[in-house]
Amino acid sequence: MLSKLYSPRVVIIGAGIVGTNVADELVARGWTNITVVDQGPLDMPGGSTSHAPGLVFQTNVCKTMTLFARYTVEKFMALEEDGQNCFNQVGGLEIATDAARMAELKRKHGYAQSWGIEAHLISPEECLEKYPLLNKEQVHGGLHIPTDGLALAARAVQLLINRTRKAGVQYIDKTPVTGIAKADGHVTGVETPNGVIPADIVVSCAGFWGVEIGAMIGLPIPLLPLAHQYVKTTSVPALASRNNPEGGASLPILRYQDQDLYYREHGDQYGIGYYGHKPMPVVASSLGVTPEHVDHKNMPSRLEFTREDFEPAWELSKKFLPCMDEVEIEDGFNGIFSFTPDGGSLVGEAPNLEGFFVAEAVWVTHSAGIARAVAEVLTTGKSQIDLGAVELNRFEEVQLSSSYVKETSMQNFVEIYDIMHPLQPRESPRNLRVSPFHARQKELGAYFLEGGAWERPYWFEANEKLVKDLPEEWKPKDRDAWSSRYYSPIAAAEAWKTRTTAAMYDMTPLRRLEVYGPGAVELLQRVSTGDVGKKPGAVTYTLFLDGRGGIKSDVTVARLEDKLFQVGCNGPVDLVYLNKEADKQMEQDPTKWVTVRDVTAGTCCIGLWGPKVREIISKVSQDDFSSTAKGLRYFRTKRANISGIPVTIMRLSYVGELGWEIYTTADRGQALWDALWEAGQEQGVIAAGRTAFNALRLEKGYRSWGSDMNTEHDPYEAGVGFAVKAGKLGYYGQAALEGRSVETSKKRLRCLVVDDGSSVVLGREPVFVGGKPSGYVTSSAFAYTIGKPIAYAWLPSTINEEDKVEIEYFGKRIEATVTAEPLFDPSMSRLRG
Repeated sequence: MLSKLYSPRVVIIGAGIVGTNVADELVARGWTNITVVDQGPLDMPGGSTSHAPGLVFQTNVCKTMTLFARYTVEKFMALEEDGQNCFNQVGGLEIATDAARMAELKRKHGYAQSWGIEAHLISPEECLEKYPLLNKEQVHGGLHIPTDGLALAARAVQLLINRTRKAGVQYIDKTPVTGIAKADGHVTGVETPNGVIPADIVVSCAGFWGVEIGAMIGLPIPLLPLAHQYVKTTSVPALASRNNPEGGASLPILRYQDQDLYYREHGDQYGIGYYGHKPMPVVASSLGVTPEHVDHKNMPSRLEFTREDFEPAWELSKKFLPCMDEVEIEDGFNGIFSFTPDGGSLVGEAPNLEGFFVAEAVWVTHSAGIARAVAEVLTTGKSQIDLGAVELNRFEEVQLSSSYVKETSMQNFVEIYDIMHPLQPRESPRNLRVSPFHARQKELGAYFLEGGAWERPYWFEANEKLVKDLPEEWKPKDRDAWSSRYYSPIAAAEAWKTRTTAAMYDMTPLRRLEVYGPGAVELLQRVSTGDVGKKPGAVTYTLFLDGRGGIKSDVTVARLEDKLFQVGCNGPVDLVYLNKEADKQMEQDPTKWVTVRDVTAGTCCIGLWGPKVREIISKVSQDDFSSTAKGLRYFRTKRANISGIPVTIMRLSYVGELGWEIYTTADRGQALWDALWEAGQEQGVIAAGRTAFNALRLEKGYRSWGSDMNTEHDPYEAGVGFAVKAGKLGYYGQAALEGRSVETSKKRLRCLVVDDGSSVVLGREPVFVGGKPSGYVTSSAFAYTIGKPIAYAWLPSTINEEDKVEIEYFGKRIEATVTAEPLFDPSMSRLRG
């Protein structure tokens, strides 16, 4: 990335809360050659910022989004003019009106502690002390966060414009963007009716118009503009008596999530937001050109109020806040906001145009935090906060279709305040991607959940009969209601059979890339920490790092031929990364060309693992699968034949047992399944699902990128330092790792065993050391092999094995012990066969 010593020409599209913040964050890092262009007038551009209610509830199930919100609060608190800042820190109060919501608030309290936000679970009486206007009959309790409050977005935009103008930023308003200029795969400018604004970098902060801007370069932006209802009441006597300043507030911002409502004060009036109405999708291009004059009641993002949709909210509000019983609705509108298929923002560089960046679907709550991240990426190449949850390129191709984006974004609107289980799948659309084994899995009674648009079996009802045969030490423990959702004790039987006989796992959704060409070795050596230049037949577990040594991804690289590799990776982001690095390499030396191709959809994979797998495979193949040099040793690959089906087989195991990943083309997948299934009946082979798989991988201590580790962690902190080849030079991130080791790490990913032997946590819970929140859980499972729940958690490196810690679950502390890992087969004897 470009150094801050060089100030490239940057054009930011959009002068709302995101675009002006990006300009400000770039200025703070020494860049000044910046132009901000907007189709609306600068005093009120007319996008979502212009009508945003400004409520900032910081705590989110996602750490990244919480940290973005926290920085937004910090920045707006310090952003002031004439003694007035841009954030009214009145605090936030979320009210539970039933037991289910109260349990949800306990979980959210845990998230706050995990991510470093001060939060307090409070009683009904304390809720009424903080908010006397509540109907006490409805209050079961609440969550109070003192640092939440109201962002004064319109004021913040004007102050940011003033500040950045003084630093040399140029603002051009009332000027629509009509196209993006480009040459040789790089952005060169922004086209307007008045000519082209030259640019080395373009950042699209166009909000719900982002879809149209993306279309100018052929980039699908998975975003749907949706209208959301907001009203202001007439003067409320109970608020008038509080003597708020005009438009100001003194009570906490308030959420009534059980009925999809939130509230804030506007002086002596109430502002009420409502998500309980039907989704109202909008096509931004249908809104026409933004008028030259925009005011609070005349802007593109403010649509006509549909009173009939708000009627249920009005009646509920008068019961929840009885002080509203005798007032009326003074004004209302349907305001446009951006929604995405998974609820996250969209941040990153376009995969198809170098220098074109996106920061879309960003609400005021996260605006400054995301702007800082964009500025950090542009000036240093890395955000201090991991961007995996908001990465522009995180979606699968099937998830970029307009129909998918529309349906799932509307579903997210409907569910925005719902109580969602971490494993809860979307109900529709489903069956978008199925493996070639899907028909056989259905015959075996597979229970499917969805991930990345793939249907993934979590357990098989055909194995229910095995539960009664479980040895006493393998029998599953009773679970609480929350951890019992999307779970079956059948998983215990599937884990048992994997450890004692053999099991077949569908590994098809694991993304596979084919990397081919005379420059393939050089490319993969340059981007990875391991030595992938070994002779054909070698398989290497290795890491992609960023420039500061953070883990971008963990991958498995198999060298199939001199110029051909198969790379098992984590998602679309890895594909984009390798393609961009391949393009750079070919530009420097055309003889070192490389093609990177996603072959996932055209192939499939069975993980065949367990102590009896050799007996099974010997029935269907004449190839040698022994651990000898002529056979197939651990972390080796070869091509073979199973029942006449050509396969690529790799000696790998995510579950810690002898076995292989067996790949073939999708058209032969069902035949491969049938051959192995029939051959394994005498040994008692079963099909097993992801619930057992997750438990077995944690018993073996295997990390999952995205949940256990990400760019905020280096290899030594994450416990994968073995993937860094000693003495290897020249790979990306190598310089950043110099001088680092496990001993120098200030935090580490540690294995915890739950002391009571039965309490199962699900992830993201805070971990306490000496009574203080000191880390958080990443992955967890019931470890069937040892008969106890386990969890992995980030903790200070000063914590030692056998130390006692506490995990907070639903507000209760569960004792756990820091334990040496791996819990299963530390000598690797079973894995190596």
